[in-house]
Amino acid sequence: MLPPGSQTIVIMKQLLLIFTILFSAPALFAQTNDIKTEAFKVEGNCNMCKKRIEKAAFVKGVKRAEWDKESHVLNVVYRPSKTTATEIAKAVAKVGHSSEKLEAAEADYKELPQCCQYKTHSCND
Repeated sequence: MLPPGSQTIVIMKQLLLIFTILFSAPALFAQTNDIKTEAFKVEGNCNMCKKRIEKAAFVKGVKRAEWDKESHVLNVVYRPSKTTATEIAKAVAKVGHSSEKLEAAEADYKELPQCCQYKTHSCND
């Protein structure tokens, strides 16, 4: 048998543990729901384009950005609470690469190296 008052302490500790678990569980589940994967076409030609597109796509909230040179598809994994696919497309367009979501401004496109100017199809890479 426990000394007087000890049983109350044990019960209080158990209740504290139960409440801690109950109130922290929703936060854990909310974090897993805050990840989204999206793919969209982005114009480009070469490995320099790949590096530029992936770097531009890596805005705050993006966990992974990978552009495939053959298919011209940019795959992004991001947190919708921090950014959107449109914001990612804007960042990519700002460095001169048009996507199915957003056309790059002509001035930004003209800043690309000659090899990366995808409208001319002049790259051999």
